Amino acid sequence: MIGDEGEQIGILPPFEALKMAREKNLDLVEISPTAQPPVCRIMDYGKFLYQQEKKEREAKKHQKTITVKEVKFRINVDDHDYETKRNHVLRFLDEGDKVKATIFFRGREMTRTGLGRQILERLIKDIGERGIVEFRPRQEGNTLHAILAPSAKKPGEKQAAPQQQSRVSQA
Repeated sequence: MIGDEGEQIGILPPFEALKMAREKNLDLVEISPTAQPPVCRIMDYGKFLYQQEKKEREAKKHQKTITVKEVKFRINVDDHDYETKRNHVLRFLDEGDKVKATIFFRGREMTRTGLGRQILERLIKDIGERGIVEFRPRQEGNTLHAILAPSAKKPGEKQAAPQQQSRVSQA
């Protein structure tokens, strides 16, 4: 048995432990039921639950949720429209979100799936090292899509290049 101040009380029968807890207007909480003998503690259980909930809320604040943003293309996309959507993809990746690039085929466009693949491959090439390809372009029904994830390295960071020693000769 552990007291409310954290001190060791010793081995007590359950009714005595409960009596001690009630005298202090606290609860008797079983900490480790599998131990021999089981370990109990005198504490304010409501306060304990409140502290646990507070810790969980604090942990959730510091979590980064990754959302999947979708950018839709057409096979007959104009250059300017493509560049605008590519910039959206780059912005989403820089913000740490995943991007699902989708091409939707309607009617006779299904015969031109190669054009859709070219657009997605061009997008993957244009993104370069700012993102990684999580799923290569694949066809499901009348849609072709690829999923891109942000790369681990930020775009502003540079890799450490080996330093070269320059030798100055004195004459």
